[in-house]
Amino acid sequence: MTTTSAARAGTVPAGSPWPALWALVIGFFMILVDSTIVSVATPALMDAFGASINEVMWVTSSYLLAYAVPLLITGRLGDRVGPKRVYLVGLTVFTLASLWCGLTGDLGLGIGALITARAVQGLGASMMTPQTMAVITRTFPAERRGSAMALWGATAGVATLVGPLLGGVLIDGLGWEWIFFVNVPVGLVGLVLAARLVPRLETHTHRFDLLGVALSAVGLLCLVFGIQEGQSYDWGTISGLVSVPLLIVTGAVLLVVFVVWQGLNRGEPLVPLGLFRDRNFSLANVGITAMGFTVVAMIFPVMIWAQGVRGLSPTMAALLLAPSSVMSFVLAPLAGRLTDRVHPRLLVGGGTFLLAAGIVLMARAMTPDAPLWHVLVAQFVLGLANPFIWGPLSTAATRNLPPQRAGAGAGVYNTTRQMGSVLGSAAIAVLMEARLAARLGGGAAPAGGMAEGMAGPAGPMPPGVAEPFSRALAESMYLPALVILVGLVAALFFELPHHMVQDRARRRGRHVSAPGT
Repeated sequence: MTTTSAARAGTVPAGSPWPALWALVIGFFMILVDSTIVSVATPALMDAFGASINEVMWVTSSYLLAYAVPLLITGRLGDRVGPKRVYLVGLTVFTLASLWCGLTGDLGLGIGALITARAVQGLGASMMTPQTMAVITRTFPAERRGSAMALWGATAGVATLVGPLLGGVLIDGLGWEWIFFVNVPVGLVGLVLAARLVPRLETHTHRFDLLGVALSAVGLLCLVFGIQEGQSYDWGTISGLVSVPLLIVTGAVLLVVFVVWQGLNRGEPLVPLGLFRDRNFSLANVGITAMGFTVVAMIFPVMIWAQGVRGLSPTMAALLLAPSSVMSFVLAPLAGRLTDRVHPRLLVGGGTFLLAAGIVLMARAMTPDAPLWHVLVAQFVLGLANPFIWGPLSTAATRNLPPQRAGAGAGVYNTTRQMGSVLGSAAIAVLMEARLAARLGGGAAPAGGMAEGMAGPAGPMPPGVAEPFSRALAESMYLPALVILVGLVAALFFELPHHMVQDRARRRGRHVSAPGT
């Protein structure tokens, strides 16, 4: 069958796969921006809705929960009915939910309506994310997949940093509603482009593992909710007999039962454990979990310090991240070319080392009176690191996946990334509160101090408060620096991708069989 006839049969797209990838990247960028864009809107939302900080925290938490929990299921759904269909439905849901979010203020609805709309947004995002990786895996040959995954990875890296910057500009200029309204025209453009450019790929008849769906969904929901919201309940009782520790333990137990069931299921498990026989897939999941944790955890102390200690506006505080975003985007093409030619051990190992070094530099710059160019230098180093982590990690994870398991593999990979993000946001909140209490004394209210820092006061804090406040936040930065070193250790054990082994063998006049042949 020729390439053209195969494309008509729905198996292989005709022509270059790059236009389809660019169409998918628009939506992927948008949903990742929304993971962090609300972080700078907390004071504005508290004022607009007359809500407490705990209530406003739910605006982000509901999105993260609805995003993380269904990822395993939506990845497999793309295999069954086609990644294009699932992506278009998800983008439609996300765009309409964005309009709903923005209208809650104009319609006089309460904070509960915004929280609900954000949850629907997260559901739409969970339908879109696995499909982007699945389409790359199924349309790009192994030897060209690195460049495609580099674009995917650069999008992820830049989006998480652009979120606070875009949020600050929109809030200062147009109002908090526009952090949601901006998604509507972008979503409509993304829908048109995806409908025209993304090919309809061959579907694979799958039976849904209903028990696996139930165990994974309830287990993830309990675990993520307990970790994300434990701080709100002082890690104690939520209501009646339900407590945060019980919820976390229940979630962990259900996920262990889920893994055991996946091994025992002789039909079609939700997560084929055979995926983890590939060493690089397993290690890449460890690395992306550490990366998700690190990226989310390091943003919060920086934003609070910049606004609370240095007295910067949301826009100016977010602009401190600009060197990292610019460098990530500029270096993405180079990272893509190297991903197809250089051992992932070198790229990911070097990137994670640079990221840890950049975070340490950032922590040392977080003082009440250090020149801001120290911060810009640290962000420049972070920008050097990012493109050599995101793309190479995703390429290592998907390089050897067979087409019929592309959706399942993408679902697992994105679930571990999102779980890392949830753990990072919860852990950094606990650590910041603990360090603030230690530095400011037991009489200080750490949560209140953080809220005031987020609010961006008219001027810098008094020196007697600014010094210990800065030191506490700087000390918190060492947690993500340590966690990303887990990714460095994982990178040291990557194997040379098989297409590189074949290329080397071909140059030496020998033949190497592909895995499983």
